[in-house]
Amino acid sequence: MKTPASILSSGPSGPGPRGSAGVQEQAPVDESLLDGFWRRLREWQAALSRPEELVAWLTIVGLTVGLVYSYWPGLMNARSSWNNPQYSHGWLVPLCSLALIFWWRKPLEPAARSAQLTGLALIAGSFLFRLLCASYRIITLDMYTFVPALAGVFLMVGGWKMFRWAWAPIAALIFMYPLPDEATRYLLGPMQTLATIVSTFALQTLGLDAFREGNKIVLGDSHVLGVVDACSGLRMLTIFVWLALMIVLVGDGEWWENAVILASAIPIALVVNSIRITVTGVMYKINPAMAEKIFHDWAGYFMMPMALGFLFVLQQVLMRLVVEEEAAPAVVSAGRTGALGPAVVSAVRKTTETPRRRPDGMAGGN
Repeated sequence: MKTPASILSSGPSGPGPRGSAGVQEQAPVDESLLDGFWRRLREWQAALSRPEELVAWLTIVGLTVGLVYSYWPGLMNARSSWNNPQYSHGWLVPLCSLALIFWWRKPLEPAARSAQLTGLALIAGSFLFRLLCASYRIITLDMYTFVPALAGVFLMVGGWKMFRWAWAPIAALIFMYPLPDEATRYLLGPMQTLATIVSTFALQTLGLDAFREGNKIVLGDSHVLGVVDACSGLRMLTIFVWLALMIVLVGDGEWWENAVILASAIPIALVVNSIRITVTGVMYKINPAMAEKIFHDWAGYFMMPMALGFLFVLQQVLMRLVVEEEAAPAVVSAGRTGALGPAVVSAVRKTTETPRRRPDGMAGGN
């Protein structure tokens, strides 16, 4: 059972083995986030006192700086897209990835030859793909190659052990880049149409005179609600997906729970935006000025907390869906072999059913 303060201490593959003495301290059960930060900082300082670990991290930092210099135009293009509400979370992505790398760090070991060759192949393949993108002027895919190139650096220097805990924060960096134009057209367009249909049905269910014309909702004879223009929240789809991924990375769920949370990002985006459109339509019938000033212009600021609330409720429901059985090891007693015949084996099993975890973070059972 993991306490809330120790959830972040485990990477995608679990907590893993502790390092050598003097490098990794044993985490207290009731450790707070601040205490965990200072403990990990002391561990990293102790680890950097070892020449081999210091050289490895300096190599990673140096190669990463070289990659940043090489990809600087693409990184600046990504930075310019953060002014778009769809990618306003972009500046948080590298900060969160750095925090996860710091939190999940484990002592380094010499990289195996297979890891070095695979990492070098990732870097070389990324640059070759960049050349292909440059020849066809594919800017977005050229920017994406920074992520596998950086993963190659960590794999080449830190080996497979580092790659096992570092790959997820590195892969999450893909969310700081904008979607390709084709993906935006074929994904967000149908979602806007679906949100229009759902919102129109909700308004009609509430007894309002509403019907759909394309991506517009006609309210009675006087108001037309343009979903394409008004519902800017649909552009927050990438933010919802990234939030779901962060919950999966720092959470303590089973693989099927994580899959459900990730798959819920798009439905939650649809539900949240449909709620916004429906409330805006209702307010148009009550007070058009209030609908224009508050729900139309300011409702977008409430969509992120609403999406987080839905993700939290979903996580709590999933935690209570399955009750696991914990079985004690069998107690086996064997008789003496000899003239009395074959061994007599008896097994006693004690089985208790307890919830896997409780909302208060304490272990279940007696």
